[in-house]
Order: sequence, then C-alpha cells, then structure tokens
Amino acid sequence: MSDHSFDVVILGGGSGGYAAALRSAQLGKTVALIEKDKLGGTCLHRGCIPTKALLHSAEIADNTREASNYGVNATFGSIDMPKVNSYRDSIVDKLFKGLTGLVGSGKNITVVSGEGRLTGAKTVTVNGDTYTGVNLVLATGSYSKTLPGLEIGGRVITSDHALKLNFVPKSVIVLGGGVIGVEFASIWRSFGSEVTIIEGLPHLVPNEEESISKALERAYRKRGIDYKLGVRFSGVEQTDTSVTAVLEDGTRVEAELMLVAVGRGPNTAGLGYEEQGLQMDRGWVTTNERLQTNLPGVYAAGDIVPGVQLAHRGFQQGIFIAEDIAGLAPAVIDEDGIPKVTYCEPEIASVGLSEAKAKEKFGADNVSTYEYNLAGNGKSNILGTAGFIKLVRQNNGPVVGVHMIGSRVGEQIGEAQLIVNWEAYPEDVASLVHAHPTMNEAIGEAHLALSGKPLHAHA
Repeated sequence: MSDHSFDVVILGGGSGGYAAALRSAQLGKTVALIEKDKLGGTCLHRGCIPTKALLHSAEIADNTREASNYGVNATFGSIDMPKVNSYRDSIVDKLFKGLTGLVGSGKNITVVSGEGRLTGAKTVTVNGDTYTGVNLVLATGSYSKTLPGLEIGGRVITSDHALKLNFVPKSVIVLGGGVIGVEFASIWRSFGSEVTIIEGLPHLVPNEEESISKALERAYRKRGIDYKLGVRFSGVEQTDTSVTAVLEDGTRVEAELMLVAVGRGPNTAGLGYEEQGLQMDRGWVTTNERLQTNLPGVYAAGDIVPGVQLAHRGFQQGIFIAEDIAGLAPAVIDEDGIPKVTYCEPEIASVGLSEAKAKEKFGADNVSTYEYNLAGNGKSNILGTAGFIKLVRQNNGPVVGVHMIGSRVGEQIGEAQLIVNWEAYPEDVASLVHAHPTMNEAIGEAHLALSGKPLHAHA
C-alpha cells in the first residue's frame, strides 16, 4: 500500500483519458493514467474501430456481388466469419500496440492497471494504492444500455456481443434505429441476413436532418432492410431456436437474434463519484462549459458528459482539459461544430445545425437551404451511389449546417466542418477550386448554387 502524487490523475484510458494524458505530458505535467481494461476504451476495442472493420468487409461483399455491373467477372461465395473477425482483430491489435507504445514512451506518464475508485476529492484508489492529483480528470466511458425489463442474454445481445459473433445469423431484429442500430443492420444485410429494425421514433437516425433520415429509409427499403417506425417495443419471447419481439401495437417479429441498440449509458456507477459529492444527473456527470465539475480541480470528459457520444468529442475534450489545467485558456468547444459520420451504406455525415434548429435559432425567415443531388456529380455516378448534400445557411450570413448522404460522403466531412466552424459564407466556398472528378466537387457545386450561381444544378 502506497501513496502517489501527480500533477494530473486521469481515471479512464479511452479517447478522452489518453488524449488528456498525452497533452498534459507535452505540457510538462506528471500524469497517472488509470485503466482497468485496455488503453483505447470503447472506441478502439468495442466500438468505432472494430465496427468499421466489419463494415469494410460488408462493403467488399457488396462490391463482389455487384462486380459484373462494372465488367468484372467475380463470384460471391460466402462470408467466412472467423477470417472476418481475424481481419478485424488485426486492425484493433495494430492500433492498440501503437497507442500503448505511444503512451508508454511518455516520460511523464505512469500507466496504472486496475480498477480505480474515487476515495477523496482528487484521490483515486487502485488495488489499495492511492493516486492523488493537483487535478483529477474523470473519463470512465460508457456501456451498452438496454430497456427496463429487457434482459440481455440468450438470443438477446448488445453490440459488444455482436462484434464477436463467429457466424452470420439468418435473421436479426435490431431494436433501435440510431447510429449503432443502422450500422449493424447494414453489416448483416451485406453479409446476407434478413434484417428488421424497430424504432420507436418516426424515423431512422432520428438525430439527423429529417430529409437525410427519409433518404436512408428509402435506401434501406431498396436494400431489403425492413423497419417498423413509430411503434414501441413491448416485450420479448425466446425459444431454443428463435427470439420474438412484441410491439405495443400487437405486431410480432421473429428472428434468430435480437440486437439491443438503444444507446449507451454513462459508466459512473459504483466508482465513488456521488460519495465524494460530485454533482450528477441520472448517472451523467454535470460540468460547466469548461468541463469543470462542481468539485474544485476535477474535470470530466467523454461519454460521461451529456452530449453526443463520439470518440473524437472525448479526444478533443481531453486536449481541452489538459490545456485548461496548464493555463492556456483554450477556446470552449462548440458542440454544434462536432462532425458526425454514420458508416452504414449509404453513409451519413453531418456537422452544424439542422434546418429546424437553424430556424429555431435565427427565425424561419432568416434561413435558406439547398440540396445538391449527387446525380450531378461525375465521381458519384462512377461509384453508382445516390444521395445529396444539404446546406443550411443564415441569410446574408454563414453556412451553419452541412448534411450529406451517399457512399463515401464521410470522406467529405473534413471540408464541411471547416466551412461550419470557420463560419464560411457560400460565396467564400464557391470561389474555391474543387478538384475534378471527385465527390468533393459536390460540396463546391452546392455552395455555387446557394450563392446564386448554379452550374451543374438547377437553382
């Protein structure tokens, strides 16, 4: 049993935690980074990276099936899940080794393995040893939620279990039409499963621009993905061979497996937070705009802080906290300026305000929009993708929202986030040269149209 003192103690080694550690070390602070599992957290081991690896395998499966459309004689045989999983694991392992080496090479960072618990205002106890910081950063991540009365087990699984499946289910019910739900629905459909999504709200991906949601619904219908919208889940029945979802309207949907994808909750229970007087709200850690909690010198980052649960959000928050502790007075992170990408097929990418939120903020008469259809884009035609880019602007002001759907549109989010966060006017972007033939041209064309001079588009 021993006591240790550091400038910064960080509980949790996911995107927010390790970013805070690396940046704090750069700024000359001594750091204790405490992690009970593996560095990289949900994103690297149970979320972003392994899911996107599966989605890439799914993309290749679809490309193989459609190869003859492009003059390539290829035959789709089957999905070899052990090999798919081996490919997925190789990506995760490579990134994990790189991250471990990077953090381990930091002369000011001490990595502490074990489950930590807050036992003082700025003290964490791990395996009987105490780690006290001048500042404390809480970054303990999230877990897969379920619904009240819906137990996980048997043929009812979470995304954690779905990532590890060694077979392709013949049929799947996906409970929840948010990001996780539509991504796994996309994977399984590409692998050959019959998929039904159940979403209680009126649209798939309900947090996106409504026109984007409707476009995804059309695309999924074309892909043969069934969905039931605006009806709530009531109960579940299991047998040795099947699972049945019962809906409030009496509808019954039967499948081999059911994925519960109703979001992620903050991983804060049993960690001593409330005992130390930390202000909480239904399990979430409440902070001010500078990510400071009600306890002096204690910060929170990532999925435990209310807002969009995105690895890059936590990463940026970790950097922000480190710089705030060091007295650099970093600019407050604009939550509306955080880009989002959903890697289903077709992809969805967005940043900034939706049309509805923009009208709420600026007034309906002070907002203009434009949708540029990818049918007018050469590279999109070559790829055989449909979709559009929707711009939302404040009249006589900047572009405040960019919303996109189509294959590979996630690769366009970089320019989109610069446009929104740098408060560019449509005229500013219209004057820039966008390389031909690229999908990126579509962003340029959309801004040309919104600035009143459409070329490959109707005004």
